[in-house]
Amino acid sequence: MSNEADGMADLHWMFDMLHHIDVGLVVLDSKYRVKLWNNFMENHSGVSSSIAKEQSLLTLYPELDTGWLHQKLDNVFALKTPIFISWEQRPHFFPFKSYRPITGMANKMYQNVAIRPISSPDGSIKNICLVVYDVTDIATNKMALSAANHKLRRLSQALSK
Repeated sequence: MSNEADGMADLHWMFDMLHHIDVGLVVLDSKYRVKLWNNFMENHSGVSSSIAKEQSLLTLYPELDTGWLHQKLDNVFALKTPIFISWEQRPHFFPFKSYRPITGMANKMYQNVAIRPISSPDGSIKNICLVVYDVTDIATNKMALSAANHKLRRLSQALSK
């Protein structure tokens, strides 16, 4: 009995950690229905997990590029291998507002997204997990550095003439 109680306690704290971690976690089944939508996703999307659960991700976000997304998700299911989508490929995977609109330089959140297969006990892949990272600070700093370098090149060219 003690082992069972310990197992339940471990499961409880792991689930609590996943729900409150500061990255977005979305678990989808093979029909792209939401199985898990953590607090990060709730807070940044404005959609509660009770509303998101069992809905298609494409119903929740019809503005997503359906063909492109189907290809990415289907590849993870078929190949059983993770993929990574950089903010430089898709700056705003989800249309989330930046949560630092006054102090930040971006209106929308820049995101990196990892899409990983989740193995079932029998080894099959019935679900995948999207891990959404807020990289707004990195993206805006890189863009500011790029703009400064561009300005320096122009000034250097003007001085050399």
